[in-house]
Amino acid sequence: MTTVTGTPVHKVRTTVLRTAWLASALFWSAFAILEAINHGWLAGALALVFFVLPDLTFLVALDDAPRMAKGQLPPRAVPYYNALHRALVPLALMALYTVTPMTWAPAFAALCGWVAHISYDRAFGYGLRTKEGFQRG
Repeated sequence: MTTVTGTPVHKVRTTVLRTAWLASALFWSAFAILEAINHGWLAGALALVFFVLPDLTFLVALDDAPRMAKGQLPPRAVPYYNALHRALVPLALMALYTVTPMTWAPAFAALCGWVAHISYDRAFGYGLRTKEGFQRG
């Protein structure tokens, strides 16, 4: 079955996906806060840094920003932006964390902050970028 953007099926699917991403964002935010409470200020600080870090990729091409269209990320920053906005990366690192003898809680808190950031972005309709710097989809 093919869905067309703007159809009721597409709108329901989008609403369900965004709701799931919001639930994920709230879960990982709560987990990051719990890690900060249980493991101290360093865990909290790393969770916060990794929560903000993915959007710092905008700074890669700050000098190009005035020449870009509204909503366009400078193409030079797109690979960095997309790399830090793929949920599979921090989730894979979390899986690796759980099966290795590594037990440094601040690292896990940082990954929780990173996944929370990606989840909030998806919940609010921000996803990966095209090579030209525009939102996909």
